[in-house]
Amino acid sequence: MDVAALVTLAFVASITPGPNNLMLLASGMNHGTHKTLPHLAGVSFGFAFLMFVIAVGLGTVFERYDSVELALRLLGGTYLAYLAWKIFNTSDVATTRSEAAPMTFVQAALFQWVNPKAWVMATTASSTLLVSTGSVVAGAATLTGGFWVVNLPCISTWMFSGVFASRWVNNARRLRFINRTLGVLLAGTVILLLA
Repeated sequence: MDVAALVTLAFVASITPGPNNLMLLASGMNHGTHKTLPHLAGVSFGFAFLMFVIAVGLGTVFERYDSVELALRLLGGTYLAYLAWKIFNTSDVATTRSEAAPMTFVQAALFQWVNPKAWVMATTASSTLLVSTGSVVAGAATLTGGFWVVNLPCISTWMFSGVFASRWVNNARRLRFINRTLGVLLAGTVILLLA
């Protein structure tokens, strides 16, 4: 496996905006580090598990049955649109911190299974980086581990950026503006990922 290619692909795929990163940014801003850590861990674990399963062979199911992939994309797009709407309508600091709970570990891990960008990242990495020599499971584990080592610091950057931004967002008007912007950006990713 080409380590330089793995690190480059993992970095570019992990640091660029997408559903996970935008939601971690919003959660870090609205809930702080401590309450966002389960969300972060769920994204990290959930994506790593998804990548491993795809690398081992689930990706072939989607190559054979287009309807399964289409159903997954539609389900994921619908859920992302719902999350975008929730973020867009979060407008007040008190409401955000007391009523709107951040994603849990399990919710974030399960979200990876309907996240179109996660599927694209995992499928692309598996199809371009796996070399068919030796054990499929060992190759999948190496790919997943390498991707995870790069991915975790990248997604953490988004969470900490949100925490840092929360210091600037000290009134409801600024928070409303940022949440609406993030909601629109997340909705935009739905359009891009489903196109």
